[in-house]
Amino acid sequence: MAHGGHEHHIQMFKTRFWINLVLTIPVLLLSDFIQKLTLGQVLHIPFAPWIQGAIGVFMYTYGGFPFTKGALDELKSLRPGMMTLISLAITVAFVYSVVSLFIPNVTPFFWELATLLDVMLLGHWIEMRSVSSASSALEELAKLLPDEAHKLDGDDVKSVSVNDLKKGDTVLVKPGESIPADGKIVKGESEVNESLVSGESKPVAKGKGDEVVGGSINGNSSIHVKITGAGEESFLNSVIELVEKAQESKSDRQLFADKAAAFIFYLALGISIAAFVFWASFTGLETGLSRAVGVLVIACPHALGLAIPLAASIATSRMASEGVIIRNREAFEAASELKAVIFDKTGTLTTGELSVDDTYFPEDEDENLRIAASAEKGSEHGYAAAILSHTKEKGVSPLDPDSFEAVSGKGVKASVDGKEVLIGKMDFAAENAGEEFLSHSEEWGNAGKTVIALNVDGSVKGLFAVGDTIREDSYDAVSSLKNMGIKVILLSGDSEDVSRDVSDELGIDEYFAEVLPDEKEDKVKRVMEEEGTTAMVGDGINDAPSLATADIGIAIGAGTDVAVESSDIVLSENNPSKMGRIIDFSGNTGSKMVQNLWWAAGYNVVAMPLAAGLAKPLGIVITPAFGAAVMSLSTVIVALNAQLLRKA
Repeated sequence: MAHGGHEHHIQMFKTRFWINLVLTIPVLLLSDFIQKLTLGQVLHIPFAPWIQGAIGVFMYTYGGFPFTKGALDELKSLRPGMMTLISLAITVAFVYSVVSLFIPNVTPFFWELATLLDVMLLGHWIEMRSVSSASSALEELAKLLPDEAHKLDGDDVKSVSVNDLKKGDTVLVKPGESIPADGKIVKGESEVNESLVSGESKPVAKGKGDEVVGGSINGNSSIHVKITGAGEESFLNSVIELVEKAQESKSDRQLFADKAAAFIFYLALGISIAAFVFWASFTGLETGLSRAVGVLVIACPHALGLAIPLAASIATSRMASEGVIIRNREAFEAASELKAVIFDKTGTLTTGELSVDDTYFPEDEDENLRIAASAEKGSEHGYAAAILSHTKEKGVSPLDPDSFEAVSGKGVKASVDGKEVLIGKMDFAAENAGEEFLSHSEEWGNAGKTVIALNVDGSVKGLFAVGDTIREDSYDAVSSLKNMGIKVILLSGDSEDVSRDVSDELGIDEYFAEVLPDEKEDKVKRVMEEEGTTAMVGDGINDAPSLATADIGIAIGAGTDVAVESSDIVLSENNPSKMGRIIDFSGNTGSKMVQNLWWAAGYNVVAMPLAAGLAKPLGIVITPAFGAAVMSLSTVIVALNAQLLRKA
């Protein structure tokens, strides 16, 4: 990961700063200018200029190396920038000082060179620490995986490196250990802390057949996990790669900052030359050189270069730690301007799993529930799973049916404890239903529910209202968006009744029902034309075109790979309420970027004329060393301002 490179640069600038700072002391003590300034006289120490020169050569070569190397890289790519400005400034100061050793009555500039290098190295050391801290969240993600795993080989347990795990291996994960790779539990039950996936620390109950993510923490029981994704195929690795790509990508704001930095380079070069010519003509070569170097140093657009990428880097890392993966930075930055959000229904606002929402049993409810569950015991249909789950919650245990037959598209025929049972849709199991049953069926049908009837020995005994369960988080999602003044729209392939019922329940502004997969894209375009900046939130294959069409496509994490690849932002947890957080944090990030741009650009507008000597008649003079300090301070302010996003 790139983070290791940042650590190397931090150490490099730190070491060079301290060595140069120590060497600056004799240079200052031997300087005629400093002696006269502090003591009121020149001490005339033997060979003082030559000692300064020897130290100056080392300081320029050693301390100035990062800047001269950076300048060469910029010039090779035909993109002169901040490193070129710094290198030009220290080179001019160095060459002038060396030449002054051989010209009588010319004051060497070594003390300016030394202090200039000190401030520049210190500024870059602090800057690199700020850049490094922006990637720390990725580093922490990488550390979540353990170094070793307990691989099962029959009854034997072997300790192996996590890097050696392969798809299909089975590992033992003990209580409190990190799960070494993505997999599926094949034995045992436990609670797993999946905060790296969801941003929530509440443990999740897991049992046989459930999937687990590498890096999550096992709870209080041992489990056996069959590996389904290790190394580059793991969820954790995909998150790190997505965040790194987002941090490397450039948005319109950053492209603007890059162009501004290049413009400032040429502007600074022009002002520097003009300042040199003017002051050298009227007050002497030394003053002209000081003004020129001061302009070059103070104009270094470090702050401008950091203004956008540092804020973006911190934002993508922070969002990743909360379970929000930014794949497209430009789309994320636009989230604060949203006017409408379109939600897919099934699997997004709802769980996609059927549940029993209501029942009607005029008599013997527990007994009839037992018969219904017994008849459905052998069925694999979603309605059967909903009824079995409901009866389990009621504490009713089903029997094994004497016979069982699934009737395609209608329901189930079964024999339970000597009774003939039909369970299924009204036209299959409730032809002879009484008025009270028909009334409930009509009411539930109008509310978008599917009605399942239980018929025992030719008589209707009860009804189940089955529906797709609305996620608890969906209520907060819709409410928070509406409070922000954003229009919320439902897009569903379900019937008018179902779509209306879900919309009414959640308080959604508008809905589109019975929309075919190939029509979703057109609906999104229509909303974009009518409302403005629009986000689409979905999870399925048929959502992919509409996700790609919307200004911002947001994929729910449990969705298909196709949906994820078509999106700009991925919610790694099935939690639509994070939409509000995305919009809020996008606004905070955008504000920090704009603040940084104003500070960095405004600083240069004010600082360059001052460095050129425009305020000399007012007694304001900026030396190169002071200019370097102000430039570095500007960079630090931008870096610290961006760091405030960590608490946003």
